[in-house]
Order: sequence, then C-alpha cells, then structure tokens
Amino acid sequence: MKLSYLLKGLPGHPLHPPLTDATIGIYTGATVFGVLSAFGVSEANMATAWWLALVIGLVVTGPTALTGFIDWLGITWGTPLWRTASVHMLSMLTATVFFLLAAIFGHGGYVDGDVTGGSLVLTLVGFGFLTLGGWLGGTVVFVHGMRVLNLVDEPALRAAAPVPTPEKEEAAGKRTRSEESGTGSHATDG
Repeated sequence: MKLSYLLKGLPGHPLHPPLTDATIGIYTGATVFGVLSAFGVSEANMATAWWLALVIGLVVTGPTALTGFIDWLGITWGTPLWRTASVHMLSMLTATVFFLLAAIFGHGGYVDGDVTGGSLVLTLVGFGFLTLGGWLGGTVVFVHGMRVLNLVDEPALRAAAPVPTPEKEEAAGKRTRSEESGTGSHATDG
C-alpha cells in the first residue's frame, strides 16, 4: 500500500471530505445550541452542549485541517484551483480561530450554564466563515473537479469499495499525468 494512501486516502475516496462533514456538522450543532441557549430554550443544557460541541469541533479540526493541507500541497501553485483552495483554507482557519476564541472566552459562561453575548457573536462569526469555507470547498470539488475520478460507468460495488481498484488507480494516474503535462489544473490524486 502506498504511503500517500495513509495521508490522502485512496483514489476516489479521499480522507479530507468526510472529515469536513464531521467538522462542519459539529460546529453547526454548536451554533444551533448557542442560539437556542440565547433564546432561553433549556438555557443551561444548551450552553453545556454549545461549549462541548465547540471543544469536540476543535479536536476534529486537527485531522481535518491536516488532510486538507496535504491535499493543498499537491495543487499547482497559481492555478485557479489553487486560488480557490487557498481562500477555502483561509476561511476555514479563520472560522477555527473564532470558534477557539468562543470556547476560551465562553468557558466561564459554560460553567455558569450560560452562553455570553460575546461568545455567541464569536460563534456566529465563526459559523459565517465556516459556511463560506464549505461553499468554497464544494467549489474545489464540484467546479474544479479536484480528486474526482469521473468513472461514471464503474459498477456500483467497485465504485464504493474502499480499496484501490485498478480502474481507480488508472484514473488517478491519468489525472496526474495530464496535470504534469500542463493539460489539466487539478491536484494529483495519488
């Protein structure tokens, strides 16, 4: 098995996207819990859920950011894909800083069963950057086609199999060669 599979995932099954799903879901939950607490819905319970979700989100952000950074390193610098991915990364890092600040400054409120106004604002700003970053991440995949193999006729079981099939490796290799020759602007899949 190639070392790159451990760092980037298999052809057609990259590691970064499923981690982003978890991270975005956790931070979305934190935002909802914070808003519900501010509206007085089971205030102390929602404040506890808000702060714990922020902390869990920060923990999950580590591997999410690492796998995204590894993918970003494989993109040809200066290309439209690289610019979009760079703004995506910057937006997600900015969101993380706001969520971190919300968790730090909101800890006292969490202990008292309350989401303070400042911490809620930090959470909402973080969520705004998270939403922008998620949109741009979708652009990286669905517009620029990063890490997409485009094997539309691949049988369903082989397509979904979490193994590096010959078809997937061949499709990933073709993408890599076209990028090296300058005929493509996508990151490598390997």
